[in-house]
Amino acid sequence: MSKIFLNYRTGDGDQLAATLAEALRHRFGAHEVFRDGTSIRAGSAFPQELLQAVRRSRVLLAVIGPHWAAAPQLRRADDWVRRELLEAERCGIPVVPILSGAAARPLRKEQLPEELAWLADTQGLPFTPYRSTIDLAHICDELAQLVPDLTDVTVAPPPAQGGVQSSITGGNQGTAVQGRDFSGDIAGTIYKGNNGPFHTGTGDQHFHHNSPRFTGDGGTFVAGTNNGGVNNGGVHNHYTGERSDGEERR
Repeated sequence: MSKIFLNYRTGDGDQLAATLAEALRHRFGAHEVFRDGTSIRAGSAFPQELLQAVRRSRVLLAVIGPHWAAAPQLRRADDWVRRELLEAERCGIPVVPILSGAAARPLRKEQLPEELAWLADTQGLPFTPYRSTIDLAHICDELAQLVPDLTDVTVAPPPAQGGVQSSITGGNQGTAVQGRDFSGDIAGTIYKGNNGPFHTGTGDQHFHHNSPRFTGDGGTFVAGTNNGGVNNGGVHNHYTGERSDGEERR
C-alpha cells in the first residue's frame, strides 16, 4: 500500500509529477509512492486501481501548474484529476497542493468549480526549477512530519550489536581484519602485524605492544621471522580446554 498518491494533469504537471516520484521514492522507498503511469500494472482496470490507491493513501499531492485551474476538464464529472481530489476529500485524506513553476500562484475560490473550492483554503508547497533541490527536500521533510510512519530509507541504520565495528586498521603494527569486536567471541578472524599473521578461533583477543594476548581455544598465530629456529618464532597453537575424543581441538 502506497502512502503517497500523486495527482496531476498531463500537459500541466506530468513532468513535475515524475520528478516528485523519483525524489520521494529515493527518500521513502519505491513502494510508498503511487503514480499511475508507473504503479498500475498492464492489464489492470485503472478506474478501480486509481480510486483504491487514493483510499489507501495517507496523503495526496496535487500538482498545480500555471494553467491547472483554467482547464475545462476540471469542470467535468468524469475528469480523473477532479475525481481523485474529491475521493480524497470524501475519505478524509489530506491534500497538499504542489504549486509548480515561478508563475504558479495559490488558488482562489473564484477560479475553481464549486466542488473544489476548498482547495483555495488548503496550504500548499512551492516548487520552482531554479531551487528544485531545496524545494524537493522541503516537500519530503513536510511529508515526513505529516505522515510520521514514513521511513527515510536514505538514513543508514546503526550497526547491530555484536556486528562489525571496524574492518581494517593499519599503521606500523600492520593491518587487522576484524570479524567482530575485539572484546567478544571472535571466530575466524585474521590479524597481521610485524610479528606475523594471527588467526583466531573463539575467545577474547587483545593486542598490546607487538605481541598478541588471547584467551579461548583454537587460536593459531605466527610470531617472529618464522625461519624455523626456536628463537625466531614459528607456528603456535593455543588450547585451554581438555582433549575431546582423544584428539586435540582444532
